[in-house]
Formats: sequence, structure tokens, C-alpha cells
Amino acid sequence: MSFVVKVTVLVGGVGGARFLLGVQKLLGLGQFAAPEGQAEVEHELTAVVNVGDDAWMHGVRICPDLDTCMYTLGGGIDPERGWGHRNETWHAKEELAAYGVQPDWFGLGDRDLATHLVRSQMLRAGYSLTQVTEALCARWRPGARLLPASDDRSETHVVITDPDTGERRAIHFQEWWVRYRAKVTTHSFAYVGAEKATATPDVADAIAEADIVFLAPSNPVVSIGSILAIPGVRGALRSTTAPVVGYSPIIGGKPLRGMADECLTVIGVESTSEAVGRYHGARSGTGILDAWLISEQDSADIDGVAVRSVPLLMTSPEATAQMVRAGAELAGVQL
Repeated sequence: MSFVVKVTVLVGGVGGARFLLGVQKLLGLGQFAAPEGQAEVEHELTAVVNVGDDAWMHGVRICPDLDTCMYTLGGGIDPERGWGHRNETWHAKEELAAYGVQPDWFGLGDRDLATHLVRSQMLRAGYSLTQVTEALCARWRPGARLLPASDDRSETHVVITDPDTGERRAIHFQEWWVRYRAKVTTHSFAYVGAEKATATPDVADAIAEADIVFLAPSNPVVSIGSILAIPGVRGALRSTTAPVVGYSPIIGGKPLRGMADECLTVIGVESTSEAVGRYHGARSGTGILDAWLISEQDSADIDGVAVRSVPLLMTSPEATAQMVRAGAELAGVQL
């Protein structure tokens, strides 16, 4: 007997997008779907995507994680960089630099700019970010529902010591990540606007109605952490009847990609699978996890959380699908 499985994934960035590809491979969705009319059942995949990286630049609203997921699942991602359009050109960026316009450190591609222009026009016309994302996905057909974690502003900012003045100041996460590559004295993270933001009803429903919820192996501080900072998300995770299964972004003391170790150091958490799992905590206590997948190189003992060691390198959608299957099996869910 066929049945529909509803899967919800909290994601951010390149690693999160690649994890979604593995979920799609396992469920037969998106580019892995059977020819039209041949699939016995259409499972449902919803991604709750980080908006902490979002920023206004050059008069347009840029949503890096939403776009990375949309391009990756829609087949338009640059395969070398893992973000942005394939076959990108940079004429607008070059002209902006010629005018001396700041910021000059952000790579705004011409094809990518079209996405930002459409988004900005719709936002200014009064559409919500959720509605705008749905409209953009009509062009890319990602095979999953992509939901911004909130329609409200909730941006990640970073308190640093300015390398030029020696004074403390707060900068947007994009400047810390792209311009400074996290190689500047860093004191703390702040989720600006989060206290007034709310999870959208769509996000709350996606978590409440899921058969299983995954936390992708995204940065635990500025991807998953930024989502959890939005009021309503953590409560939805703690109250859902679905098991919540997380994946460690740390393998052998190093992040899968990106700069998770630098972020963890700032908040005083060790760069180990056990420390990150304990940081999220068990739902049987005050945390959000029921199960935690770690690399075969690592070990973890977390009260109230089922732990399993499996290969965690997302070398292909097939390999990632096996990660997803292992997590579902640990939680007792058949996918």
C-alpha cells in the first residue's frame, strides 16, 4: 500500500542544499522523480530555509540560502562554486566597481541579479518573502517547497574588533563571511530583528504536520542557529509529533565545509560532534533533538538522544540519500 511521507528539513547554505538533493534522491522527487504518470505516490518535501544571511545591497534584496537551495534543486547552480548561477557573468559588478560603489567585496553576478531584481520589486509591491519565493520557484521548479523561516527581518550580525580602528563594531554576517572570511577578532553574534520576527504559519505547519524533521548538516550557529532564533521555530520543533533528527556538520573535529569551527569558537562550543549535539540538546530535556547522526570518525554520548555513526560525506546525491535513510531508520520512520 502506497503512502505519502511528509519530510521537513531545516537548512542553510551549500551543505543544506546538497542535503536536500539527497532527500530528493531517496524520495524520488525533483530531478530524481519518475516520469510523469509513473510514480505511485508523490511524497512531500519542505525546506525551512535560513534568512539570517539576507541583506539589502545595491538596492536589491539578496537571499543567499534561499537562492542556493532554489538553484541547486532546479539544476541552475554553479557546480564549481556551489552557489550562484552556472555560466555566470560579472559585468554589473565590474561597472559598479568602476563607479566606486560600495560594497565592492560582494560578488553580484548578472544572472543572479535578475533574481534579486524580481524579488525586490515584489517585496516593494507588498508581497511577503514566502509569496515571492513561491513565485521565483515557478521558474526553477525545485521539486520541494522552499519556505523562508520568517517573512520578517531577522539578520545575523557579528560583533568584531575593527582591524583598522581597533574598536568594536557590529557588521552584517555577509561582510564578516565574505569580506573578512571570519579571520578577524570576533566577539559575538546577534540576530537583529529576531525578537520581533515570527515563524510563518507555513513554517509552523510544515514542522507540526511532518512525519520526520531533519536538521541538515548546516552551520549550527549561523544557519540552524539563525533559524532557531526566530520565535516559534524552537517551540514547533519541541511540540511536533514527528521525530527530529540532526546531522553533525563536524567530521573528525573539522567542519564539512564553511567556517562552522570559527563560529563555534565564538560561542564557546567545541568543534566536535558531541559538543554540537549537546548544544542542540535533547527534546526529552530542554533541547530539540531525538536523534543525532555523526561521522564514523567521531563518538558522542548525549543524554536523551539516540546516536548513530555513519558515513557523512555528501560526495553525491546517492551517498547523501544513504545518510538520510540512516537517520530515518534511527528514528523509526520508513522512507
